[in-house]
Amino acid sequence: MLFRKVSRQKRKASVKKEPGAAPFSYEHPPDVGSGSLVLQGDAYDLAAQLTPSTIDLIVTSPPCWGLRTYGLNHNWQVIREWKALGKTPDETPPYDWYRRTGGVLGLEPTPDWYVHHLSEIFGRLLKALKPGGSLWVNLGDTYFARWSSIRDRGRQGLGDNPRIRRRMPMGGYRQEKQLLLIPARFAIHMQENGWILRNDVIWYKPNAVPRPEGDRLRLTHEHLFHFVLKPKEGRAKYYYDADKAELGCADVITCNVTPGQNGHSATFPEELVLPRIESSCPPGGVVLDPFCGTGRALYLALATGRKAIGFDLIPGYCDASREAIAAR
Repeated sequence: MLFRKVSRQKRKASVKKEPGAAPFSYEHPPDVGSGSLVLQGDAYDLAAQLTPSTIDLIVTSPPCWGLRTYGLNHNWQVIREWKALGKTPDETPPYDWYRRTGGVLGLEPTPDWYVHHLSEIFGRLLKALKPGGSLWVNLGDTYFARWSSIRDRGRQGLGDNPRIRRRMPMGGYRQEKQLLLIPARFAIHMQENGWILRNDVIWYKPNAVPRPEGDRLRLTHEHLFHFVLKPKEGRAKYYYDADKAELGCADVITCNVTPGQNGHSATFPEELVLPRIESSCPPGGVVLDPFCGTGRALYLALATGRKAIGFDLIPGYCDASREAIAAR
């Protein structure tokens, strides 16, 4: 059983609406009889419904920090509400408080908030992984600016897709033009929270969009981190089939960015995610993408004889994932 049974009474209580709470739905009951399941809601919530030690592989590309809103309503005054509690921007609120105050993952006032929240969500998912399971996380980096420019929907500046500007709190490493090293900060934070980092794969993107800045090189790579569970004793043991990884098991992968669909900015390139599925999940195993977007990882998992579970906060992406799976 991949999902815990929840009584009707408890289930009703769990979806009680609260001010600022993230959308949460049981419209599609937890049934993986067909081999796949897509649920709309916050991965933080849905993680609690997973039965412990049932997932072989978590592979995902979560929202990047400070780049786009994905059309979600965000409380841009969340940092003021945090300060009103006597806190400072250098103190990170729990993710549950942040989202209930109207915050959206990826739109945190500081990179540290984002790193802590992302790690907190994966901490919730940790219990669902089998002892020999793996977690692969794709993250890109960005630069700091006192005034941040964020995409609202789709491509910025086109039609009804304006850029949203917000003032960012400066201090410490948060300085103008600073490369933030968000992937590195995330990886270290995960290590400090009990994960074992096995690989830092570099994804080189030959078709990365040109940038207008003339005083630096453009970002043409992202990171793909491979984490496994910390054992109670001894060395970590986990499933891995090196024959299914890239030729020569190299940790630099070259593949183009795949155009997005259904309003999504980009989808997982098959060349990037397929080797992760085949090398880190046994045939017949279960793959989870907690930020599934339009469902590329789910589609590939099913195509290679695995089962697939996807979570996403945006209903339209969940519908797109189900359509992709149905058309397989």
